[in-house]
Amino acid sequence: MNQTNLNKYSRSVSIIGVGCTPFMYTVDNPETDGLTEGELFGYAALKAMEDAGVNPQDIDFYFHGEASPLNGSNYLTPNIQIANWFGMKGKASIHHSEACCTGYYAIEQAVNAVASGKYNCVLSGCVEFGDSLAVPNHPYKREKMTMEKFLQTTAWLYDRNYTRSLMAGQELIYDDAAEWYKRTRGLTDEQMDDTINWMSINNRKNASKDELAIERRTYEEIARDAGFDNVMDYMRSPYNPKNGDYLRMSGIELKCDGAAAVIVCATDMVDKYMGNKSHKPIEVLGCGCAACEATTPHFEVAATEEAVRQVYEVTGVKPEELDLFYANDFIITSHLVSAEIAGYLPYGEGWKYICEGRTAYDGDKPINTNGGRTSFGHAHAASGLADLYEAVKQMRGECGERQVKKLPKTTMLRGYGGAQNICTYIIRTVD
Repeated sequence: MNQTNLNKYSRSVSIIGVGCTPFMYTVDNPETDGLTEGELFGYAALKAMEDAGVNPQDIDFYFHGEASPLNGSNYLTPNIQIANWFGMKGKASIHHSEACCTGYYAIEQAVNAVASGKYNCVLSGCVEFGDSLAVPNHPYKREKMTMEKFLQTTAWLYDRNYTRSLMAGQELIYDDAAEWYKRTRGLTDEQMDDTINWMSINNRKNASKDELAIERRTYEEIARDAGFDNVMDYMRSPYNPKNGDYLRMSGIELKCDGAAAVIVCATDMVDKYMGNKSHKPIEVLGCGCAACEATTPHFEVAATEEAVRQVYEVTGVKPEELDLFYANDFIITSHLVSAEIAGYLPYGEGWKYICEGRTAYDGDKPINTNGGRTSFGHAHAASGLADLYEAVKQMRGECGERQVKKLPKTTMLRGYGGAQNICTYIIRTVD
């Protein structure tokens, strides 16, 4: 594939505020049923402003990410329609969509806007209704997303000339990364199965300590309730069926609704914006991006390799400097594959780290401390910024029971989605 050569940012950019809603099933929930995109986005945006210590008038520009506005209220320009909900009527903005990678490109776009010198302070947020749909002509009424309706709203995602009607194409062969990893690392079928199951167990352990996660019951608890003394017996049982050659249902995303937001500013202007806030800003050292559509063999692997190469090249960071790692794992094998490509886990050994519990929040190589897409939840566009929210909280030491053992200084996040966009970036606490 073609490689991209990057330049360093013209000026340093830092994260000064983050906000995130609970990830949830809004329909039939008395606290959330009837919410609109504007209300959900506004919740996250105002939380980020509060966290940063800024007001709407301090922000020069905002980005709005939503993977599928058709799941919302069919806005052509949703960024403009919702500005009143967070006090930014009249401010310039852009809407963007990169499917499940939207929330990762959200930070890349915001950082570029400030690094260029055009803006000093930018808000970037994402919202998604992955589990519900707006009822036409009833703005405050939502209905449950069925698979039939989901396929209808995503029918336009793929090139109709080369993809079967209303079905995902090669882009979503969920077993591809597992097959590639098993073959290239020399694992048996049983070892690959155990690895996939332990990724699910570790994700759920992390989510069990996160008040914003959609699923908080551990698999040990679920196994006991089903009559199993051993959690792995449950994970290998028909209670957790395979939906292909490798992947099991516990390794599939939990589609839900949610929003998240971040505020960035020029690092040399942090004192102006943050005022009396005590937490340290977190610098975005650099981003790397790549894209491979489905005709590329092992497209997720190839695009991740290129994006990781870029981010290391532009930042000068070495893999051994990483303290924490996040990956958009709506296919759970993504966090194993990408962590090894990034060098966060050693080549061919990552599966052992996972099976030993070392990638849970209380291990020495924590991954997805919020529970990832299979336990925190997957609100498509919003998921990337939810991961950033968690990373920032961990780096500040604000995660309570799920706080990692060593306060992280340097973190890599890797986004993935949209057949397939990859975006990686490295953030570091400013001393």
